[in-house]
Amino acid sequence: MNTAIFYSSKFLEHNPGPDHPDTPRRLRVIIDELSRSDLLRTEKCAFIEPKPAHLEDLDLVHEPDYIKLVEQTCVAGGGILDLGDTVVSPKSYEAAVLAVGALIDSVNIVVNGKARNVFALVRPPGHHAGAYYALGFCLFNNIAVAASYLIRRLDFERVLIFDIDTHHGNGTQEIFYNSDKVLYISLHQDSRSFPGTGFVDEIGEGEGTGYTVNVPLPFRITDAIYHRAFDEIVAPISHQFKPQFILVSAGFDGHYTDPVGSLSLSMKGYEEIFQKIVALAAHLCEGKLVVTLEGGYSLNFLGKMATAAIAKMANASYMIKDNGPAANPRTLKKAEQIINSIKSIQSSFWKL
Repeated sequence: MNTAIFYSSKFLEHNPGPDHPDTPRRLRVIIDELSRSDLLRTEKCAFIEPKPAHLEDLDLVHEPDYIKLVEQTCVAGGGILDLGDTVVSPKSYEAAVLAVGALIDSVNIVVNGKARNVFALVRPPGHHAGAYYALGFCLFNNIAVAASYLIRRLDFERVLIFDIDTHHGNGTQEIFYNSDKVLYISLHQDSRSFPGTGFVDEIGEGEGTGYTVNVPLPFRITDAIYHRAFDEIVAPISHQFKPQFILVSAGFDGHYTDPVGSLSLSMKGYEEIFQKIVALAAHLCEGKLVVTLEGGYSLNFLGKMATAAIAKMANASYMIKDNGPAANPRTLKKAEQIINSIKSIQSSFWKL
């Protein structure tokens, strides 16, 4: 099997409310589009039901008191876990523990050679969650637990986390900010927007200095400059780091119709970035790749984008057409300045 797809209908039971962007419909539109495509009728990919994470897996990243707080809030009927929009319902804790379990299972199935790569279709998302707090719809940091599991349980020494969610993964960055075993690279929108982190000078601390790479792009940036950032920053740094495993936080909220994000990427742009990611994994770590769903709230386009990504991972055919808006020349100029600034900063640690 080329690509395993970890999914459970239990992820739909996390329900933040009727007007919340992280609606269960996000997963439904992906499952519906996958079912309409021919992907599942081939032997190239298949659904697998995940198992819940063990408490000791959550403990790899999260404080025990925080884990209890999430559980108790859900048992009590739900509520708000941060200062704004991270809302839980009675079944949210079970869904969140299952989401972490899906990432653990994903890592294991790739390491054991039973699948070339994995896309974990999970809810709630994870990359904003810190060791002791919820934020930005995220309860537990799914991808951070997976990276910690690879390093502390499976003795991997170099793990790349590539974050393509439109919003900076503050939680993931914070958890590994002092580590030289995890290279965290994030392409995201202007850092002055939520969550207010991910500036170019956030480069890591202590042993982790140089192992955090932030690429904050101007609002309404289009495909071409996004791919340029990948080609000129992400790819060369990744080649020098030589990861043994690649993890991807896949947010699709950079699409030009997304109600939450402020970039202007097209579906085709996302398909091409996944083509680059798959090629990078094949070249650097024998294809060892696990992708997890983070954001993406444009329900008319999300299913197609996720299906196109899975098709690239599975080396299967799937056709999409989408013309994004034209780039503003001033935006392009600003983006070029930012890319050059990042290359200058990161050239202290990497050959760029």
